[in-house]
Amino acid sequence: MTAVEAATGQAAAAIRRKPQRGVISDGSTRRSRTVRYLLLLLFLLFILTPVYVVVIGSFKTSSDTTAAAQWSLPETWTLEPWRKAWDVLQPYMVRSLSLAIPAAIISSLIGSANGFVLARWRFPGANLVFALILFGMFIPYQAVMLPLRTTFQELDVTRGVPTLIIAHVIYGIPICTLIFRNYYATVVPNEIIESARVDGAGLVQTYLRIILPISISGFVVTLIWQFTSVWNDFLFALFLTQQNNGPVTLGLAALAGGQKVDYAASMAGALITSIPTLIVYIVLGRWFIGGLMAGALKG
Repeated sequence: MTAVEAATGQAAAAIRRKPQRGVISDGSTRRSRTVRYLLLLLFLLFILTPVYVVVIGSFKTSSDTTAAAQWSLPETWTLEPWRKAWDVLQPYMVRSLSLAIPAAIISSLIGSANGFVLARWRFPGANLVFALILFGMFIPYQAVMLPLRTTFQELDVTRGVPTLIIAHVIYGIPICTLIFRNYYATVVPNEIIESARVDGAGLVQTYLRIILPISISGFVVTLIWQFTSVWNDFLFALFLTQQNNGPVTLGLAALAGGQKVDYAASMAGALITSIPTLIVYIVLGRWFIGGLMAGALKG
């Protein structure tokens, strides 16, 4: 090797060792990272703008809730809209809790059992059965609302919370089955199932003693999904219940109805009705992300 080649090699090595300006450890430039943060901040402001209007509007008097004053802070802070909204929504909230909790649990349990059988305990026609179950996800509520109401009347099912529980459980089975079927197909090892079979455990024993205890992540996903869907439902509540036995969405509609709308109370009512779902996401959010990452929604 000549002296020129050696000097060239040393110079190239020095250039490779020299840190590049503007580059951080993850390989992104500071400029691109700044742009990403600015975009995230812009999206955050876009999302929080209506939240700001609703929050400050819920503390205003009826005379302050005008279009011209929607961005301004209340001239007089008051909790009267919250009291009015709570007095109206309290019985509806109780009925919604007695509806959403059982409906979410029952549909999750049925979906878990279906998903286990379809994923790990194969039988002739399993794919066809799975496809027929998933077909229920694509049937719009509007297409079956009147036949469903007639069916409940013919079966003499009590109109109100019991009717809604049955309807939401039936409509929740397809999505819960899909989530658990993919969860068991991608996360649960085959060795566990085979070991249970060798030990003489049957289908029910394997599911109850082995599969169910390790399905927490999948249950978190389906419980959050179902609870939110049931809590926010309005169409089923409108057709299958009445004002005196309906869930909180009917109460919120009643609070905002009438010829003279109390916008401050309506905004306070909207915040009150969002509290249960917010609590569910705060409490179970960490396990919800873990369930997604574990394969609960992988196809």
